[in-house]
Amino acid sequence: MLFNVLGVTCGYGSVPVLRDATMQINSGDLVGIVGPNGSGKSTLLRAMSRVLQPQHGQVLLEEEDIYRVPAAEIAKKMAVVSQEQGVSFPFTVRDLVMMGRIPHLKRFAREGVKDFEIVERAMDLTDTTRLADRQVNELSGGEKQRVLLARALAQEPKILLLDEPTSFLDLNYQIEMMQVLVRLRIEYGLTIIMVLHDLNLASRYCDYLVLVKQGTIRAIGPPHQVVTAEMIKEVYGCEVRVERLFSSEQPYIIFDDDKIGAVKAVREDWVHVVGGGGSGGVLLRSLVKSGWKVSTGVVNVGDSDWDEANRLGLIVIEAPPFCGWGKQEIKKNREMMRRSAFIILAGVPFGTGNISNLECVLAEAGEEKKVIVVDNPAIEDRDYTGGQAAEIYNKLLRCGVHRVNNEWEAIRIMEGERI
Repeated sequence: MLFNVLGVTCGYGSVPVLRDATMQINSGDLVGIVGPNGSGKSTLLRAMSRVLQPQHGQVLLEEEDIYRVPAAEIAKKMAVVSQEQGVSFPFTVRDLVMMGRIPHLKRFAREGVKDFEIVERAMDLTDTTRLADRQVNELSGGEKQRVLLARALAQEPKILLLDEPTSFLDLNYQIEMMQVLVRLRIEYGLTIIMVLHDLNLASRYCDYLVLVKQGTIRAIGPPHQVVTAEMIKEVYGCEVRVERLFSSEQPYIIFDDDKIGAVKAVREDWVHVVGGGGSGGVLLRSLVKSGWKVSTGVVNVGDSDWDEANRLGLIVIEAPPFCGWGKQEIKKNREMMRRSAFIILAGVPFGTGNISNLECVLAEAGEEKKVIVVDNPAIEDRDYTGGQAAEIYNKLLRCGVHRVNNEWEAIRIMEGERI
């Protein structure tokens, strides 16, 4: 057994967030930790990565308690890529990746030929060699994620732990990141443990899933045992269908269209949602259930919000996959915004491909349109344009728009506007 979590209870202060967690992970496993927001997924990963010491229980790596072994020794065996790894200093990509060699260098020693070879190999594996001389703070979100992964690989770990490695990435970057991890597991025998939000993504790529509910591990097993309609209803509290095209295929989740479709639009006014990358899915379903007529766009074909909108039978302004918007898509999007009584901007990650969506919302806000902005997460955490999106976004906030923290607050504002 490579990794052994034994009865771990931990939390922040005196309040336990994770209770009596027990799991075993074998060498070469690719494991996804899944569950609702606030269930304790990241807390479990922090306990396993020597960041949050358990109040009770043990975390064993090769039969040794990781909290009794020097950090430098653990770093030679285990690398961590967390959500909070922002890089504010203008390091070059090569310099940042070289930092992964620190656990292997003696005090005051300089990097040798072997270190440079390992760094070059790590960049090659993650397709970051072409970025080697660029500054990290100038990179896109997908590029930066690959660089952080390269730094972790430069440690030459046996185990790689990642906290939501696909968060705020466009669909193509999400798939690309997962494919890189699968290749690393296959070709280099890495054991990979990661927290994921997207159950379909986790089901497709992981060997095993650990499903966490309210601080306890509710289920552990291969995807076809964990991802069931009954289990999703129990843990997430929503009705879904779980399908498999063939017996050998991994299961995937579809929201129960019959139950959602039974709710007919009872309002005359339109709501136009600007989402993408999964940021608008909950909002679209909630609006439909509340009886609103809904449209959305612009989104790329294949995007998770595009998929959800089509399942709900909504009007979708779409663009080809992995492409920026053309003039025609932008024109249609503006026309739909003008027809709507409300425009809701979800917590979308912005790159150069979809920044025109933000520009369209700003133009409509300037015309006294009723614009609602879901201001969460912070724009700085989802701006992959080098600050251009943040500048437009802040102009939008100064236009007197409604700022809310989540989808439900947005709907309450709309309901209030009609009273």
